[in-house]
Amino acid sequence: MRQQKEESPPFNKPREATPDLASFTNILQRPRRMTQWDIKPAGYENITAEQAKLSGMFPLPGAPRAAPMDPSKLAAFISPSAGTATAAALATSAAKQSKRLYVHNLPSGCTSQEIMEFFNNQLNGLNVVSGNDPCLSAHIATSKEYAALEFKAPEDATLALAMTGISMRDEGGAPDRSGLSIRRPKDYITPTADENAYPPGDEVSSVVKDSPNKLSIVNIPTYIEEEQIRELVETMGKLKAFILVKDTGTDQHRGIAFCEYADNEIIDAVIEGLNDIPLGDGNLKVSRATVGLQQSTGLDGGVGAISMLAGASAAENHEHSRVVCLMNMVTSDELLNDEEYEEIKEDIEEECGKYGPIVETKIPRPAGARVNLGVGKIYIKYQDTESAQKAIKALAGRQFSRRTVVATEFSEEGFDVDAW
Repeated sequence: MRQQKEESPPFNKPREATPDLASFTNILQRPRRMTQWDIKPAGYENITAEQAKLSGMFPLPGAPRAAPMDPSKLAAFISPSAGTATAAALATSAAKQSKRLYVHNLPSGCTSQEIMEFFNNQLNGLNVVSGNDPCLSAHIATSKEYAALEFKAPEDATLALAMTGISMRDEGGAPDRSGLSIRRPKDYITPTADENAYPPGDEVSSVVKDSPNKLSIVNIPTYIEEEQIRELVETMGKLKAFILVKDTGTDQHRGIAFCEYADNEIIDAVIEGLNDIPLGDGNLKVSRATVGLQQSTGLDGGVGAISMLAGASAAENHEHSRVVCLMNMVTSDELLNDEEYEEIKEDIEEECGKYGPIVETKIPRPAGARVNLGVGKIYIKYQDTESAQKAIKALAGRQFSRRTVVATEFSEEGFDVDAW
């Protein structure tokens, strides 16, 4: 008789002790590496990507906006107190482009330090400049054809702009045909007019704030008194603000004045009537002091912030740039390691080279404690604008390192002088 096989006793796995969940850090409270990627724009914090598209603010990269943005489409998704962004955060006075100028026709052999010192010497001690040395930096392009200047305040840049034609080699500083050619960046945005900028009443303010209505009057003979030039200006209409630029030490004026009229509707007529009229040994030059892209005045709060941005209109006959700026692709930490930096650069150039010949690639890296505004962005300069436009349309929305790529144009002048 076959012996019956004994059954094996059941295996009892020792029961593990229940872990103390209180000792674990909640996943929502775990420290995460700080990064600037995938942060929602101001005004969009409490709405989804699908809802944001209804604003009309996000056409295909490189394509014109078909219609102005309709704030009412967003109003249904956000409350008046949600997603607010202060007007100060979006004010043009806070933008770097409002404090930046490009200077052409430089004397041969001049240095960045020499240019910066020249403008500081010209501006220091004037009654419209607060503080000393308003010119913070000057960077000469590798082509030596121009330099990028940055000032402390937008008003300092506006004053320096009025000095176009000045000669660096002439001790007298008088404008001449062979002098410096000064202009604003192509993407400069004209500041909006503030209805409360001046106190009510008939008193003429001595502070002329930057606005679309500010006029610049230059080439005033130095022997003409302030009362005379003001009387001439007032023949065209009632003034709201007027200032003749003077040296506070000698009380001698510099041949430059700024003004704003009480009636903004007459500005074009004033320019037509006063510009180029003979005065002394030359002709008076009258023009708008702040000419750039226009923006509409937005509402307060999140929707207002979006409206303010949506109101920025592209300049007519816009010239495309050969430089492409790619964002949301790399972090500061990834750029610290030399090997990883080179791998990223090689990978990007290989892909971007599919759309046209690349002249140069710049990927700003962190430099110790010094803040570099270009860190996190990648700049690629193509041989022609057609290649740049193809790259923008092809790369925008692509995934790179699990991030959605944002692509746009960037100023060629800014690229050449690393003015990020």
